[in-house]
Amino acid sequence: MSKFAGKTIVVTGSGKQKGLGQGILQAFADEGANCVVSDLTIDDEADAVAKELRGRSSASGVKVTTIACDVSKAEQCRALIDETIKTFGSVDIFVNNAGIGFKMKPLLDVDTVDEWDQVLAVNLSGAFYCTQAAARAMVEQGNGGRIINIASQAAKTGFPHLPAYVSSKHGMVGLTRASAVELGAHGITVNAVCPNHVTTGLGARQNAYFSKLLGFDTVEDYLANMSAKNPMGRPGLPSDTAAACVWLASEEAFYVTGEALNVSGGEEMH
Repeated sequence: MSKFAGKTIVVTGSGKQKGLGQGILQAFADEGANCVVSDLTIDDEADAVAKELRGRSSASGVKVTTIACDVSKAEQCRALIDETIKTFGSVDIFVNNAGIGFKMKPLLDVDTVDEWDQVLAVNLSGAFYCTQAAARAMVEQGNGGRIINIASQAAKTGFPHLPAYVSSKHGMVGLTRASAVELGAHGITVNAVCPNHVTTGLGARQNAYFSKLLGFDTVEDYLANMSAKNPMGRPGLPSDTAAACVWLASEEAFYVTGEALNVSGGEEMH
């Protein structure tokens, strides 16, 4: 039986092919959930993500829609929830996945407005705005719910040339814990997933930057070194993060809240 038949999931930042958001939606569509593809704009790539989801779930009757949302704008986050409810009747699972991780610079060179402020506005403030809007709807619905924040290994460990990103992801874990304390009484769990490096489109830009920074001859050499250092012998995949999200959203994980779950192949253990 489908775990999430009749449920609706919204994933921000899910309009990129081969991205974490797409991988998460694919896993939930396979388990019967109606899916909302949301990104800053709904372009041809986001439409292609939605089309693929409809194709893989056509036999199960899963429905898919696309809704644009700039998560750094509180009013757009509220509109995302309103439109989801108008389309599907409820919002049951919300995943804060939208993020900026491609602004890489030494700490002393970071521009406060174009880099620090923008990263914090999307990665942390956006997660707060969406959490608040989704939680209000879930409380009103009265059936509980699941909120999952896609943090990072950078929520546990510092990395060079990513001061805003690391700070925002540490902050996301704090938001997860604070939200869980207040929303548990409503049957809403709030958890974070902390993946290690995943070579999405964003990850590819990080590969190019850090392979050069660390003195590797090629990106392939950098990735080989990364794999060699991981106990499981490879970087993360979108499906690894998606599987963790499916479990956290399931009834089996009802008593798990306020956690920041490492999904890193043993690379991160605290």
